[in-house]
Amino acid sequence: MQTAIGIDLGGTWIKGVLMNLETGEILKQLYQPTTGEKDWKDSVRDSVGALRQEATALHAHAQVRAVGLSAPGLPNATNDAIACMPGRLQGLENFHWGHFLNTSVRVVNDAHAALLAESRFGVAKGLPNVIMLTLGTGVGGGILIDGKLYQGNFQKAGHLGHITVDADGERDITGVPGSLEDAIGNATVELRSLGRFNSTYQLLEAYKQGDYLAQWVWLSSVRKLAIGLSSLINCFSPDMVVLGGGITQAEDNLLLPLATFMEQYEWRPGGHTTPIRLAQFGDMAGAIGAASFAIQGMEF
Repeated sequence: MQTAIGIDLGGTWIKGVLMNLETGEILKQLYQPTTGEKDWKDSVRDSVGALRQEATALHAHAQVRAVGLSAPGLPNATNDAIACMPGRLQGLENFHWGHFLNTSVRVVNDAHAALLAESRFGVAKGLPNVIMLTLGTGVGGGILIDGKLYQGNFQKAGHLGHITVDADGERDITGVPGSLEDAIGNATVELRSLGRFNSTYQLLEAYKQGDYLAQWVWLSSVRKLAIGLSSLINCFSPDMVVLGGGITQAEDNLLLPLATFMEQYEWRPGGHTTPIRLAQFGDMAGAIGAASFAIQGMEF
């Protein structure tokens, strides 16, 4: 049996999966807190070790063919370390995971990993051209072209949350005015709601109860999401747009108004529309995608 290990290193949790490469089946998954008694690097090493032991326990001749790790930030050109991630996970930048774990490790951005999980095993399985946005504290994303992850110069492609949807808006963390991230990300809810709500969950609860301010704030955000998606569809003409992240738990409260706004803004030559789907995988998407990235190009 051929297997791969995927690790998702986040600010709160370290998540790991052991995958059957032939079927895509998740054979084992692990959670460990990122902050605790142990250093998070040691926790990653422990997770990889535990998953290797699990592979052997499942099948005497099981072979772990690859190890992948997803993390926030920009990977280096060889995808064996995160080159740029200021302000979080001190010590992550330029840390060489292969040397630390004494095995080859492929490192990928966490939003890129989520896209790979969906394109290889999830809702976009088999589609060659896909874009994904992760709607959470901020807005991340990824781009798949001809079945391959597009990372671009300096590995920073796919930061789709940093497109402009309001040229007169405030500059975001990258210096872009009126970004999509600031328009719908959880980090700006308090500002967008004039101090009334401090989370998207609170905002949506009020929205569902018919609160007029909540409806104005939420629908304004979804409208800007539709504008951003329409722009991205014009740029990339994907087979599908996948939406992931915690904000997509709104489900129909997101999808129904989004569909209404897309009717206004999406260019639909010949009546052709681009499907928009919610991601299949939840909080394990990063780990699944990390394993998928590690096995790209391998033959089984």
